[in-house]
Amino acid sequence: MSQVLHTPPPTASEAAETPAQLAARYGLSVSGARPSLPEYVRQLWARRHFITAFATAKLTAQYSQAKLGQVWQVMTPLLNAAVYYFIFGVLLGTKHGVPDYVPFLVTGVFIWTFTQSSIMAGTRAISGNLGLVRALHFPRAALPISFCLQQLQQLLFSMAALVVILLFFGVPVAASWLLAIPALALQFMFNAGVSMVMARMGAKTPDIAQLMPFILRTWMYVSGVMWSIDKLTAKDHLPRLVTIALETNPAAVYIDLMRFALIDSFHAHQLPPHVWAAATGWALLAGVGGFIYFWKAEETYGRG
Repeated sequence: MSQVLHTPPPTASEAAETPAQLAARYGLSVSGARPSLPEYVRQLWARRHFITAFATAKLTAQYSQAKLGQVWQVMTPLLNAAVYYFIFGVLLGTKHGVPDYVPFLVTGVFIWTFTQSSIMAGTRAISGNLGLVRALHFPRAALPISFCLQQLQQLLFSMAALVVILLFFGVPVAASWLLAIPALALQFMFNAGVSMVMARMGAKTPDIAQLMPFILRTWMYVSGVMWSIDKLTAKDHLPRLVTIALETNPAAVYIDLMRFALIDSFHAHQLPPHVWAAATGWALLAGVGGFIYFWKAEETYGRG
């Protein structure tokens, strides 16, 4: 004989309740629902070891198939700097009037590469890791942050080559080199914020990743990587708004701060006005704003 289980009919009060009220009555919650912002921050902090381990593993695997391995972490920006030196420094003459042009150029290329690579990696952080996003429950912001941390680790590894270049071209070791620490910290916060913005946009529209190289290349050309913004704006032939835009360009701000910290011939008068305030403002605007913007779409990542 088969037994039939009968569910007792709902009471009048239960029948009048909405699905949300019923879920609350029985302790049910939405799967993958977005946590509150403070809770999200706590979850992210609890997974800080995962973030660092994931970044290190990605960095190790990046050049695992190349015969020279991790050497390419240094060779890639150095080769880019060599190409830019020939085209802009020699053919276009941007090196004229710029003391220590090779350290000036290499510093700019290394710092710009940090921003460029962080943003490109962040754009694909969600769309390129859908298997991980759909398989595991964790704060999705861990992905773009870990990719930025990976690029910071790569930059720090490359800084050894930058120090050798500085010493080779006669730039002395100075106490101002310590200013590179807060400058890089602010730049990392800015990069992470922009990466989270692009991660959310890239998750919804993966084609953005195809457009970003063109946007970043244009941004690089107006950021003073290969030429001196100070010398260009000193000629008073540009509209005031263009001068302000060039001087407050966040990429240029962080590049100039690193040049000021590392190169003794790059003086304070070459920095844009209120440069540390600008660097801090960009870091807070991008870092905090980008984090909140990314968090607001937390429950949508990996779906559809």
